[in-house]
Amino acid sequence: MRALSTLGFFARFAMAAVSAFVAATATVHADAGDKAGSPAFPVMFGGPFTLIDHEGRARNANDFHGRFLLVTFGFTQCPDICPTSLAAVADALDALGERARQVQPLFISVDPARDTPEIVASYVGHFHPSLVGLTGTEAQVRAAARAYRVHRRKVYLPESTGPDDYTVDHSSIMYLMGPDGAFVTLFPYGTDSAFMAAAIAKHLERAPPQ
Repeated sequence: MRALSTLGFFARFAMAAVSAFVAATATVHADAGDKAGSPAFPVMFGGPFTLIDHEGRARNANDFHGRFLLVTFGFTQCPDICPTSLAAVADALDALGERARQVQPLFISVDPARDTPEIVASYVGHFHPSLVGLTGTEAQVRAAARAYRVHRRKVYLPESTGPDDYTVDHSSIMYLMGPDGAFVTLFPYGTDSAFMAAAIAKHLERAPPQ
């Protein structure tokens, strides 16, 4: 029981720490706005990418310039974490109302071997109409994952029946990127959608006109 209690304490501590980080990034952005030409926050995650969207078109980071990006990595056969995260993203966007037009949600597959554009299209259609699904070659996905510091690895379970019967262990952080492509803040798995929407709204309010 003591061990479980200790784990619960550290889980609450971790969530509190991330909440403080999210709040701090909003403050830093606001304070840095008076210094023309200075970065609002150091680049920690993100960068150029070239991938294929769920309609089969080549897309890169420049295609989304001028809008905030809410980036989630996952895979379509994920049993729980990915759909839970995307449902939270959808709820947060709905809570933002008209302001959600300034945010482009992206779902980047970490399983390009199985996640074809057609499969990704069917998957993202279950969550939000503005959600863009992205996949690509192994090299393209590897580059995008590296840019966002996303860990991913195939895991074959004892009951696996073949080379395509596996799950993917991957990072479950969601990233908010600014209209200029710079990292803004992050949301861990399990972030409440209302909290996410409120945090995004603060950044939208403080963003300079594009």
